[in-house]
Amino acid sequence: MPTINTTSFFQVSHFVLIGFPSIQSWQHWLSIPMVVLLLLAVVANITILAVIWRESRLHEPMYYFLCILAVSDLVLCMSSNPRILGILWFNMKDINLQDCFLQMYIMNTFVAVESATFLFMAYDRCIAICDPLRYSSVMTRRFVVKALVFIVLRNTLLFVPLPVLAARLQYCSGMLVQNCLCSNVSVTALACNDRLVNKVYQLVIGFGLLGGDLVFISISYCMILWVVTKLQVEGAMAKALGTCTPHLILISFFYTLLLVWIFTNTMQHLIPPDVPILLNALHLLVPPALNPIIYGVRTKDIRQAIIKLLRDSQAGLKVN
Repeated sequence: MPTINTTSFFQVSHFVLIGFPSIQSWQHWLSIPMVVLLLLAVVANITILAVIWRESRLHEPMYYFLCILAVSDLVLCMSSNPRILGILWFNMKDINLQDCFLQMYIMNTFVAVESATFLFMAYDRCIAICDPLRYSSVMTRRFVVKALVFIVLRNTLLFVPLPVLAARLQYCSGMLVQNCLCSNVSVTALACNDRLVNKVYQLVIGFGLLGGDLVFISISYCMILWVVTKLQVEGAMAKALGTCTPHLILISFFYTLLLVWIFTNTMQHLIPPDVPILLNALHLLVPPALNPIIYGVRTKDIRQAIIKLLRDSQAGLKVN
């Protein structure tokens, strides 16, 4: 990410993240579920990565994409939640400009990384069910590498202008950010000059990328549903849909929470100000905590690999 010359553009030296403005007196109680979810997200995602790395039979495209999702989950929760806990526990509300815009960049980029990963996971399931004879020739390790390069380059490059445009604004309307995170909407609300370019770019890039991903994911599952309804083999429909269930749960939760957050931000005058702030924080914490658990519970191979890992660990402890 390019270095931002803060002395040229800012009339404030830092921002103050006020947290949850309407519940200041008891907002520290929110730290309890957040700590639980954070620990769950870290442990569960590291476990998924360890299991897939250790078990050679899991070295397949679908599980490689799950590894990308796990890494993205770890980056999202670790880049945002320690800052939130610092506010709730120690009243550490000050954040310098560089850190604020870096957090803004990371959050936007890795939310888009997750969306793109879901897209390729849907494509993987679509090929596996709709054209199984070509699966091994299409979904190769080389394809996974190309997909990873696409995911990284698309999102890291296209989201660079967002913090850069925000950095070029003049912040002379104060430094109190009505949020617990440096979201683009909350930070640029403090600018006293025209924010039109920033707003338009965020709208285009957000709906263009995330909306486009969602459209192609929907098309993939429509094709899967169309093929599945034509299967004549007994039990084939249940088996095909069973392999897609974990992915559908993750996608539904990810995009539903994202759409609710977008809706609450556009309707701020009708709802309490803490609602979009809380949804913003939860969207960066709840999916990372649930993604590996849902896959671990719903996917037989991963469930068996985790049980094997736990048994081997227990056996090692007894020997020592």
